[in-house]
Amino acid sequence: MRTLTDIEVFENVPIIVRAPLNEPVENGVVTDTYRLKRVVPTLRYLADRGARVVVLSHVGEKGTETLAPIADALGKLTPGVSFFPETVGERARAAVRELPPGRILVMENLRRYAGETANDPAFAKELAALGDIFIQDSFDTCHRMHASIVALPTLVPSYAGLLLEQEVSTLSAARTPAHPALAVIGGAKFHSKEAVLAALLGRYDQVFVGGALANDFLKAAGREVGKSLVSDADPVTVRHLIDDPKLMLPTDTLVIPATEADALDARAHARVAPATDVRPDEIILDQGPATNAALAALAHKMKTILWNGPLGNYERGFVDGTDAFAQAVAESTAHSVVGGGDTVASTEKLGLMARFSFVSTGGGAMLGFLAKGTLPGIEVLEAQASA
Repeated sequence: MRTLTDIEVFENVPIIVRAPLNEPVENGVVTDTYRLKRVVPTLRYLADRGARVVVLSHVGEKGTETLAPIADALGKLTPGVSFFPETVGERARAAVRELPPGRILVMENLRRYAGETANDPAFAKELAALGDIFIQDSFDTCHRMHASIVALPTLVPSYAGLLLEQEVSTLSAARTPAHPALAVIGGAKFHSKEAVLAALLGRYDQVFVGGALANDFLKAAGREVGKSLVSDADPVTVRHLIDDPKLMLPTDTLVIPATEADALDARAHARVAPATDVRPDEIILDQGPATNAALAALAHKMKTILWNGPLGNYERGFVDGTDAFAQAVAESTAHSVVGGGDTVASTEKLGLMARFSFVSTGGGAMLGFLAKGTLPGIEVLEAQASA
């Protein structure tokens, strides 16, 4: 990929930056600014050299949300930020033309336009009309086949931003870890994790599967999982992974009766159960203390730890497994690489962020890159650089 150091002229040049601004907003207030902080170095690099910086991003999944409060939060992290309530069209282009050198203009949510997620070539051309150069710095969306990710970079000279460079460099190294190496994959949705699990089993000494994802494996192994969340994973495929001696599963679980699934005090009804003793009317919502202790002990023996995804139902407050492993990794001497929304939330809540070697801004993008060593949004930059 070409990088920022390959750009020759910045002064008064309109430069489009695809940025990772998808942060949670509650009652008009941004509740997490981690990704915003990570993209600031690229924005400042461009603005300090006199570029007119045009920021494109998305927020939320509905397509109705606005980036206005996020632009406001970004402005508290770096000077010269303003917001424009449209993304394409003559008024948007005029706003860019009027933008003074060294200033940063955040355009409205890309996903308000159907052409973004549809990867519409006409929409990509509208985006390209906003600038003379494109910078990809939104690693977290580089696995998406969206207009701003794979079409826009083909229309103007395109480069990797500082954050994207760092993500690619660090995660490339994580694909060839120092040994002994432990990978921990949590969350749910087996279909989105199968490829990365297969890749990690070929490169890491131990691969632990936790969270709702573990339910698929326990079920395929013939264990009772009761009313727990499972996916439609092919049991044959899951059993093939189980047969790998490097793969580890929880040995005990935290369960509640299915009748208490919606109770506000669900944790009060929890019991610790061996993974072989879950009842048909129970739901697995976290891993148990024996599993937590075994993972912690293993972490202290590792030179590399890779972690993506929560180890329990984090949103429901079943955080023991996730928080215990976060603490264990922070206390280890391993080179630690973590990612995924709830994983990062745990490290932030516990004040452990600075004790991890690298925290990725990507969840699904991180998994995709670890599995294949590239992503669609990266491939297009590489193709342009080699053309």
